Amino acid sequence: MWPPPLPAWPCGALAGLSAALLLPLLLLLGCLRRRRLPAERKAVLITGCDKGFGHALARHLHGKGFTVFAGCLLLDQGGDGAQQLCRLGPERMHVLQLDVCCEEQVALAFRYVEARLEDPAQGLWGLVNNAGIASFGDVEFTSVEKYQRVADINLWGTIRVTKAFLPLIRRARGRIVNMSSMLGRMARPMRSSYCVSKFGVEAFSDCLRQEMYRWGVSVVAVEPSNFIAATGILTPEGIAGEGERMWRGASEAVRADYGEADFQEKLSRMKGFAHSGLRDVSPVLDALTEALAARHPYSRYTPMEASWWLRLQAATHLPTALADWLFVS
Repeated sequence: MWPPPLPAWPCGALAGLSAALLLPLLLLLGCLRRRRLPAERKAVLITGCDKGFGHALARHLHGKGFTVFAGCLLLDQGGDGAQQLCRLGPERMHVLQLDVCCEEQVALAFRYVEARLEDPAQGLWGLVNNAGIASFGDVEFTSVEKYQRVADINLWGTIRVTKAFLPLIRRARGRIVNMSSMLGRMARPMRSSYCVSKFGVEAFSDCLRQEMYRWGVSVVAVEPSNFIAATGILTPEGIAGEGERMWRGASEAVRADYGEADFQEKLSRMKGFAHSGLRDVSPVLDALTEALAARHPYSRYTPMEASWWLRLQAATHLPTALADWLFVS
């Protein structure tokens, strides 16, 4: 007979055997994934190091023994974050001017990094695409130019820098780590311009990961939850100014249909949101470090509170109508 019948084991014994085999296997896989590679002679380029996650990661990896190339938008303007990194010394901390939206600056950054690698033939171990901005606004209050501006930094900047440095990463059989967000897989009202850019980062990461298997390059997406209180990526002052520009830029019909009271109420909630979230960035730094240093990193890391993790699972696994009813209606 084909297929042959399964042995008639008692269900309890089968379940016990499965558990006995599965638990050690899971522990072994976890240990293998968490084994770290030595940081010595490993160089990493990080974009967006003026403040926030990028600045903290540059300091963190420098302290771990990595050679860090910290790309800063405001270096040529004497930005505080860039100057603080410069004071860490020139041996393993290289601070360079880098606007991820500027092809010329990306090309100059490539030449700068390649010239300062200990052995350019061995390539660059890691690239962390961290540079990004946050945004908000109903679709009808968000201009096409704003969609383009946010995507140019968050998405096209990631693609632009990755394409430039990919040959060096392939030589090292290294890592590309893309800073995404929980809003790269979970949509929210008033966040369409940001979600569009981060959903794009997720798609780019998935496609590139599949292409890079043959080269031995790991491509990782890191998806933090709300760390606005720690990073200051949104401020009440910035929200107020952006709100004023959106209201002035909307058509008379849109302003009449939504009403100023509704618009101001949403703006007030966004200002409150600017003070929310986790203040300790160590979960994100741990995820980024493991993505760069683990022998077998995960494809995704989700540093977030349990409540946001559950929301993310619900939004991505429940039927769409039910997820919308739970979190939007």
